[in-house]
Amino acid sequence: MTALTHAPATAGPAPVGGRVLLAPITITPSKPLTPSHLKGLLWTDVMYRATRGVADVTFRYSPTTYHPTEQTLAFWEYLDRTRGDTDYDDLTEERIGELYIGFRAEARPAPAEALEPYAVAAERGWVHPAGARVLRLWAGHYAALGMHDPGLTRHQPPGLDLDGMIERLGALGMCLDQRGTGGPVYLDATRYGLPLRQIVTAAGRPNYLACALRELLPLAADFDEVVLVYDTELDPDYQQLERVLGALGPAVRRVPVGRVPIDGRIRSARHGGWQDHHAGALLTEALAAYPPPVVRLGMRLYFIALLGPGRQQSFRADLLRQSMSRAERLLAAAGAGDPETLPARLGRHRRDHRYVDPYRLTSGLLGRRGPAPAADLLSAVYL
Repeated sequence: MTALTHAPATAGPAPVGGRVLLAPITITPSKPLTPSHLKGLLWTDVMYRATRGVADVTFRYSPTTYHPTEQTLAFWEYLDRTRGDTDYDDLTEERIGELYIGFRAEARPAPAEALEPYAVAAERGWVHPAGARVLRLWAGHYAALGMHDPGLTRHQPPGLDLDGMIERLGALGMCLDQRGTGGPVYLDATRYGLPLRQIVTAAGRPNYLACALRELLPLAADFDEVVLVYDTELDPDYQQLERVLGALGPAVRRVPVGRVPIDGRIRSARHGGWQDHHAGALLTEALAAYPPPVVRLGMRLYFIALLGPGRQQSFRADLLRQSMSRAERLLAAAGAGDPETLPARLGRHRRDHRYVDPYRLTSGLLGRRGPAPAADLLSAVYL
């Protein structure tokens, strides 16, 4: 099984209390939430809600920060160029996802000058109606799942603009800026044995890593621990991010979470394959058969404990239904619990870090020999 975190472990106990910044990868609002997305979101939600019991946690998740990426701006330009003044308010996320598949299949990339008006508008807080529609639908899924909403539909700009981020990176001695000669900008962590990583194109367009630096560089120094939750396939970029943020003082923990195969295959959402397996469809089916508390707990048991941190197991609807039945039994058997002991019970599921490990905590609920989980823990973390 894939290790939960690549951060080096020590034999010592986890630090007590402190300030934790939880910064999961942000999903582009252009398609339905796939099983892989659901796994990462539920993993992060349990980590956040459990860690609140043992530390001061800030959950930073801002779609605003990542709208300036070329992927997002080009999709918006594609929609306006091919569909004109479409009213997106009645479109389903599946239909918008189909439009996104069409965009990714288009061979002709948008020129930089076509994206510039979108970039300026995005920096000012504008969101394309298609993206705004998807974010509203996602907020409904968050509510149905009982997940903390960190501000999906709010304007939450990063603390640094692009120039400020590059300047800050340069002050750390970790930037190769070739804009003066018409070139790109690189993150330079070669002192750590990592390759140069382009973060801004010669045309001035930032990638996902540049946007993450705009958001996290001004925040990291105020925390004892920064926790990065992300897709395992992005591990090279997150090794770079770990080095940059670590230079500011906090302990940086990388928590890679593997994608969920569908019928044995891992496919990017840009290619589809999420029909009948996305969050809306799964929730509709589950809520037709079970009450909301059972669905919330059952989803977490399946996507965290049964699937685990790796990517070996394909999505199985029968195991998801079994998780609902198991959740029903756990809720029926739950005792009251003592709220004063909840921090200690949560704290057992840490290692040398401040955050609570969602896999250790959730898989512990499935132990057949231990006592039934207490209602206060279920309520605080899972419902």
